[in-house]
Amino acid sequence: MTELTRRAALAGVAATTLMPLAAATPVRAAAPLADKQNASFYRYNVGTHQITVVCDGVATINLSDNYATGATKEEIGKVFVEHHLPADKVTHSFSPVVVNTGPKLVVIDTGLGPDQFTQSKGRTGQFHANLAAANIDRNAVDTVIISHFHGDHINGLLAAESKPAFANAEIMVPAAEWKFWMDDGEMSKGMGNPILENNFKNIRRVFDALGRKVTPYEAGKELAPGITSLASPGHTPGHTSFIVASGSDKVLVQVDITAGAAFLFVKHPEWNLASDVDKPLAVQTRRKLYDMAIAEKMPIQAFHAAFPGLVRVEKDGSGYRWIPAIWNASL
Repeated sequence: MTELTRRAALAGVAATTLMPLAAATPVRAAAPLADKQNASFYRYNVGTHQITVVCDGVATINLSDNYATGATKEEIGKVFVEHHLPADKVTHSFSPVVVNTGPKLVVIDTGLGPDQFTQSKGRTGQFHANLAAANIDRNAVDTVIISHFHGDHINGLLAAESKPAFANAEIMVPAAEWKFWMDDGEMSKGMGNPILENNFKNIRRVFDALGRKVTPYEAGKELAPGITSLASPGHTPGHTSFIVASGSDKVLVQVDITAGAAFLFVKHPEWNLASDVDKPLAVQTRRKLYDMAIAEKMPIQAFHAAFPGLVRVEKDGSGYRWIPAIWNASL
């Protein structure tokens, strides 16, 4: 018994002697903080069609005094605060889409382009990189449909060094949009207005680099299997939205019927973004399309909604509100 007790005591001393060594053993270092976001794309099915929403990035800028007409800067800031956002900042999201119809691979709008990717240090102009991450080859695209001619929708038609980004695709543009923006007389009238002047110059830069090889289309036409153009003027003269339909399923690709900090103009459809060319018509179009989506219980894919931009719209007082779709982690 004495021997056992002695052994136990010795073992205890040994264990105690080792304790400081164990305590001094360093814990594993924390993982370094990431410096990049994940590739951003999201897929869902509309009947037998598949839509891939491809993020072009997010930009935050200071709220300008003339950001919207019909509202003061203070009124706008109040709406931002109600949405738990800074009163003096504006955040814009950009989300073009790709529609795989089976027979055709169709891109709808192309984002801000690689030049903007460089200038923004990767915050925007992500469309091409995220297409590749989604395993979508630009050379496999059959058709690019442009909704209107603002830079965040057409600049991605060009790759680096002003080369065509979609070398094998037919480029389809709204006929009314082409007629207005490519008219030298209209351009002359727009000189002196910074928004219009910059638009006219950028439009020529992009389409001249493509040799002006485009196919104009009219509203109300099926442009690809299950993709029908829908006139929605006001934001620009030929601004066009789209209905993507397959079987009994359909979604409204609304593009810029609400743009910029788009939820602002969902809540207050009577307000207008400064870049809306025909402001009364933009308001009329906004209400018409949202009332249609509500009546038909149609989901909306919104270019400027927070990614991935798939929402439902419903009435809210004199305006509307968006209900984001639940993210689906599988197809």
